[in-house]
Amino acid sequence: MQSWGRKGVCGMQIFESWQRLGTTAAAGVISYVALVCFLRISGKRTLAKMNAFDLVVTVALGSTLASVLTSNRLPLANGILALALLIVLQYVVAWWSIRAAWFRRAVKSSPQLLVRNGEFLGDALHAERVGRDEILAAVRGAGQSDLAAVAAVILETDGSFSVLPAASSSVRASTLTDVERP
Repeated sequence: MQSWGRKGVCGMQIFESWQRLGTTAAAGVISYVALVCFLRISGKRTLAKMNAFDLVVTVALGSTLASVLTSNRLPLANGILALALLIVLQYVVAWWSIRAAWFRRAVKSSPQLLVRNGEFLGDALHAERVGRDEILAAVRGAGQSDLAAVAAVILETDGSFSVLPAASSSVRASTLTDVERP
């Protein structure tokens, strides 16, 4: 009877050993439990995608977990330490961002006004590298069929668009206080 061997289709390794599979399974369970514990301790803010920095940390956590599971050269303790380090650094950045305006400005962007009263703000679109077609798609996604019926389109710190209809003028004054305007 022929064995599976170590090489499969196109020379890709399919199977190394039962011990390696067991090690991967154990590392997966342990690192997953550790990550869940770290996230519960650090709170919801750790995985909130409130801005680009938060998104990068979330992706880095996923990448680190993948490395722990698939690398046979990375000791499990090092991988768990890397996960903990990313979460602690995210916590420290969030803590300082809340308490020091200079730090918040250094690590986070501000929302940017891209459309005002149905008019594109060309300099803002250019500065943020956003096309008019992307704005129109966001306006349609917000249920608006006429750009003239839009009071504002804002590029938020997480890269999403907020579309404020013209009828919400009472809301407009309070929600645009932190938005950069050209």
